[in-house]
Amino acid sequence: MAEGSVLCPSTSWETARLLRSLRADIFHIRIDGRASLRLMALVLFCTLFTNKTCVLTLHSGGYPTSEQGRRARQLSLRGFVFRRLDRVIVVNDELRGVFIRYGVRPKRILLIPPFSVDLQEVASALEPRFAQFLSEHEPTILSIGGLEPEYQVERQIEAMRAIRARLPRAGLIVVGSGSLQAELEQQLRAEPGGEHILLAGDVEHGQVLALLKQAALMLRTTQYDGDAVSIREALCLGTPVIATDTHLRPPGVRLLPSVQAQDIAAAVAEVLSKPMDRAVHAELLGEENLNAVMSVYRELDANCAKYPPDRHAQLMEDKIK
Repeated sequence: MAEGSVLCPSTSWETARLLRSLRADIFHIRIDGRASLRLMALVLFCTLFTNKTCVLTLHSGGYPTSEQGRRARQLSLRGFVFRRLDRVIVVNDELRGVFIRYGVRPKRILLIPPFSVDLQEVASALEPRFAQFLSEHEPTILSIGGLEPEYQVERQIEAMRAIRARLPRAGLIVVGSGSLQAELEQQLRAEPGGEHILLAGDVEHGQVLALLKQAALMLRTTQYDGDAVSIREALCLGTPVIATDTHLRPPGVRLLPSVQAQDIAAAVAEVLSKPMDRAVHAELLGEENLNAVMSVYRELDANCAKYPPDRHAQLMEDKIK
């Protein structure tokens, strides 16, 4: 159940027992993607049966355009659950509007940017499989997402035909796991040049940052997405980004008009034809968002008031202990 300082309950009953037994003042729940009924049950349990202050971060900037987001209303199960939270943290104004439609009081909704990069997190050495792949391919394209239909990895694989026709040593690393793993592996086996595409699975964050730093460009094709922290990380590290247009992408991203293989290949050729400035974007570094979260903790819990803003790391360590 425990892995270092990370607790990993394997059943709903274990999760409930763990939440009831934890010596914590605040529960901070983070949700990516859609607010499923299972996650709503978890949030409801925390607010009803743990006697803790509960904070929620919905970390999906694309949620407002999803079916759930468009149907947000006060008289709904999600509205009832969200209104029980002490604070809701969102990553853009559109999400703030969704929670207002759910009936959450505006003063309980906080907009905090979802980004902070610590260059010390970048792994000093790549795993052998990545180091070998990079040595054998130039340029290397890095895709970060998931092996799920909405990430359209099959289109990236198809695009590599045209990309490798122009750049015979080009390679693609796909970071992420998902339900399409077996199907995509089968596609690669039948794909000419499939050996030049690496389905890497889930990868430790430091390794991902190291890959971003060395890749020629990052590719993110999605049917459903928000701002995407991985895009911000790439820009911070000076890596060009090609991504589908969600109307929420930060400046500097080469936007795709559609997720067709020919459009992906054309965008890759365009980006790689330009001189690359790999300078680290210092304006994207810092801990302002972490300090903003700690300000929320201090506001909600008198036990946090003794910690100054720059002590967030020590506070979290103390909470774990």
